[in-house]
Amino acid sequence: MNAVDEKIALEFKGELLKKIPIKDFKIFGSRAFGNNYEDSDMDIYIKVQTLTRDIKRLIFDIAWRVGYDNNIVISPLIYSTDEIENSPLRSSQIIKNINQNGITL
Repeated sequence: MNAVDEKIALEFKGELLKKIPIKDFKIFGSRAFGNNYEDSDMDIYIKVQTLTRDIKRLIFDIAWRVGYDNNIVISPLIYSTDEIENSPLRSSQIIKNINQNGITL
Protein backbone atom coordinates (compact mmCIF):
# COMPACT_ATOMS: atom_id res chain seq x y z
CA MET A 1 0.00 0.00 0.00
CA ASN A 2 1.32 3.43 -0.80
CA ALA A 3 1.67 6.20 1.77
CA VAL A 4 -1.25 8.28 0.44
CA ASP A 5 -3.66 5.34 0.65
CA GLU A 6 -2.43 4.50 4.14
CA LYS A 7 -3.02 8.09 5.23
CA ILE A 8 -6.57 8.05 3.83
CA ALA A 9 -7.36 4.70 5.46
CA LEU A 10 -6.02 5.90 8.81
CA GLU A 11 -8.07 9.09 8.52
CA PHE A 12 -11.18 7.00 7.87
CA LYS A 13 -10.43 4.71 10.80
CA GLY A 14 -9.77 7.69 13.07
CA GLU A 15 -13.10 9.27 12.17
CA LEU A 16 -14.89 5.98 12.82
CA LEU A 17 -13.22 5.53 16.20
CA LYS A 18 -14.55 8.92 17.29
CA LYS A 19 -18.08 7.50 16.91
CA ILE A 20 -17.96 3.70 17.33
CA PRO A 21 -15.66 0.96 18.64
CA ILE A 22 -14.08 -1.18 15.92
CA LYS A 23 -12.99 -4.80 16.41
CA ASP A 24 -11.06 -5.12 13.13
CA PHE A 25 -10.11 -2.81 10.27
CA LYS A 26 -8.26 -4.12 7.21
CA ILE A 27 -7.46 -2.81 3.76
CA PHE A 28 -7.86 -5.41 1.03
CA GLY A 29 -8.05 -5.52 -2.73
CA SER A 30 -5.97 -3.71 -5.30
CA ARG A 31 -5.03 -0.70 -3.17
CA ALA A 32 -3.71 -2.95 -0.40
CA PHE A 33 -1.28 -4.57 -2.81
CA GLY A 34 -0.41 -1.58 -4.98
CA ASN A 35 -1.82 -3.00 -8.22
CA ASN A 36 -4.66 -0.50 -8.41
CA TYR A 37 -5.59 1.97 -11.10
CA GLU A 38 -5.77 5.67 -10.30
CA ASP A 39 -9.57 5.52 -10.08
CA SER A 40 -9.78 2.21 -8.15
CA ASP A 41 -11.86 2.21 -5.01
CA MET A 42 -10.44 1.48 -1.57
CA ASP A 43 -11.83 -1.74 -0.12
CA ILE A 44 -11.97 -1.75 3.67
CA TYR A 45 -13.16 -4.59 5.91
CA ILE A 46 -14.67 -3.43 9.19
CA LYS A 47 -15.81 -5.66 12.03
CA VAL A 48 -17.89 -4.19 14.84
CA GLN A 49 -19.29 -5.88 17.92
CA THR A 50 -22.90 -5.10 17.05
CA LEU A 51 -24.11 -3.92 13.68
CA THR A 52 -27.29 -1.89 13.53
CA ARG A 53 -28.82 0.02 10.65
CA ASP A 54 -27.71 3.29 12.30
CA ILE A 55 -24.11 2.10 12.70
CA LYS A 56 -24.00 0.93 9.09
CA ARG A 57 -25.39 4.26 7.89
CA LEU A 58 -22.85 6.13 10.02
CA ILE A 59 -19.95 4.09 8.57
CA PHE A 60 -21.11 4.71 5.00
CA ASP A 61 -21.58 8.44 5.71
CA ILE A 62 -18.06 8.74 7.10
CA ALA A 63 -16.67 6.69 4.19
CA TRP A 64 -18.35 9.04 1.74
CA ARG A 65 -17.12 12.17 3.51
CA VAL A 66 -13.50 11.01 3.89
CA GLY A 67 -13.53 9.67 0.33
CA TYR A 68 -14.95 12.89 -1.06
CA ASP A 69 -12.35 14.96 0.78
CA ASN A 70 -9.59 12.75 -0.67
CA ASN A 71 -11.02 12.18 -4.16
CA ILE A 72 -11.43 8.43 -3.72
CA VAL A 73 -14.32 6.00 -3.33
CA ILE A 74 -14.11 4.08 -0.05
CA SER A 75 -16.03 0.79 -0.16
CA PRO A 76 -16.59 -0.59 3.35
CA LEU A 77 -17.42 -4.25 3.88
CA ILE A 78 -19.04 -4.28 7.32
CA TYR A 79 -19.86 -7.24 9.55
CA SER A 80 -20.65 -7.86 13.19
CA THR A 81 -18.55 -10.15 15.38
CA ASP A 82 -21.47 -12.58 15.55
CA GLU A 83 -21.75 -12.76 11.75
CA ILE A 84 -18.04 -13.50 11.38
CA GLU A 85 -17.80 -16.01 14.21
CA ASN A 86 -21.17 -17.79 14.18
CA SER A 87 -22.58 -17.80 10.67
CA PRO A 88 -21.62 -19.53 7.44
CA LEU A 89 -19.89 -16.27 6.51
CA ARG A 90 -16.88 -17.37 8.57
CA SER A 91 -16.18 -19.98 5.88
CA SER A 92 -16.58 -17.64 2.92
CA GLN A 93 -13.67 -17.20 0.56
CA ILE A 94 -13.65 -13.40 0.82
CA ILE A 95 -13.39 -13.48 4.62
CA LYS A 96 -10.61 -16.07 4.44
CA ASN A 97 -8.80 -13.93 1.87
CA ILE A 98 -9.17 -10.76 3.92
CA ASN A 99 -7.92 -12.51 7.07
CA GLN A 100 -4.93 -13.99 5.25
CA ASN A 101 -3.96 -11.12 2.98
CA GLY A 102 -5.62 -7.95 4.26
CA ILE A 103 -3.50 -5.22 5.77
CA THR A 104 -4.48 -4.41 9.35
CA LEU A 105 -4.33 -0.76 10.37
